[in-house]
Amino acid sequence: MLSEYNFRDYNFKILLSVLALNGVGLMVINSAVGGDRSYMNRQLIGLFGGLMIAIILSLISYRFILRFSVLIYLACIGILAAVIVMGQLGGSGTGSQRWIELPVLGRLQPSEFVKIGLIAFFSWFLQRNQERIDQPLILILIAGLAAVPLLLIMKQPDLSTSIVIMVFILCLIYIAGISYKWIIGALSVGVPGIATIVYLAQHNMVPFLRPYQVNRILAFINPEKYADLDLQQKNSEMAIGSGQLYGKGLFNDTAISVKNGNFLSEEHTDFIFSVIGEELGFVGCMIVLLLYLWFIYECLRMAGKARDMSGKLICTGMAALVGFQAFTNIAVATGVFPNTGLPLPFISYGVSSLVSLYIGVGLVLNVGLQPSKLEF
Repeated sequence: MLSEYNFRDYNFKILLSVLALNGVGLMVINSAVGGDRSYMNRQLIGLFGGLMIAIILSLISYRFILRFSVLIYLACIGILAAVIVMGQLGGSGTGSQRWIELPVLGRLQPSEFVKIGLIAFFSWFLQRNQERIDQPLILILIAGLAAVPLLLIMKQPDLSTSIVIMVFILCLIYIAGISYKWIIGALSVGVPGIATIVYLAQHNMVPFLRPYQVNRILAFINPEKYADLDLQQKNSEMAIGSGQLYGKGLFNDTAISVKNGNFLSEEHTDFIFSVIGEELGFVGCMIVLLLYLWFIYECLRMAGKARDMSGKLICTGMAALVGFQAFTNIAVATGVFPNTGLPLPFISYGVSSLVSLYIGVGLVLNVGLQPSKLEF
């Protein structure tokens, strides 16, 4: 199998961009937790373990892996169901149930691995049905297959992860070649639908949203009226702005530090970009954004050279996942989006998120090892 690969096509640029993001993450996490070695040790285990998995997967044909797509999908449903049955509570007092405890492996968040599993499954499914993508029956089947894991994730509840999954599935459907007639039709229904949900949320009439989720929407729409609910994001904006051009420096202990004044919660996970802004400044923020753009560009470049549609969809799916999740996390930290609970890919603390992303990177690297014979 290895003899079929041309290792000159091995995309080390993707690994470099990811490792650079990890490097930033390790520095900022260490600062955010005050040098607590337990956080660093777990994150380093996730980094090296994930990197090894990525390298191994990069040498296994993605087309061989996609033969097990149905089993991958069923495994995703199984671990999400396990969260409902035996999951552990967490999530900053929201009552969310998103984690399971496994022997040896410890605490895991299955929805992070489900993201990658669904990219693999829908890449396989959409390639098999590419010629029939515009048929209503196929679209209904896609919607049904997506709805099962989405409903299980919503049950946890985890609205933000559900939105991320919906976004990259829609991107995959678009790349698979769906007609613009369907896209225009979906937008004509979706945009008014979102506006209706926002309106109903203001009157507490959305049954699938929890009270804390409604409060976050209300605080975003009317920050003056719900100033106490919007305090976290205001503090985040203050932290980013206070860093100015070059930041206050890592491990700064100044009295005016937003981080050290305990004005932020989850600063090592959901609001880690706030710490980047405060301690590394505008320059540090721009470096992080450029690293994400580099990663996304390389994924899309490899998608353009993929030898088949499933390879193209794998690369596009990873670009959409990392790009949209990074954008959402930063948008929350800067007050552009309502508060959510999404980690910043490759940077935020979280072993499950880190290892799952490296699994996706391994698949992308293998797609790059099997480029199309056509020259681009």
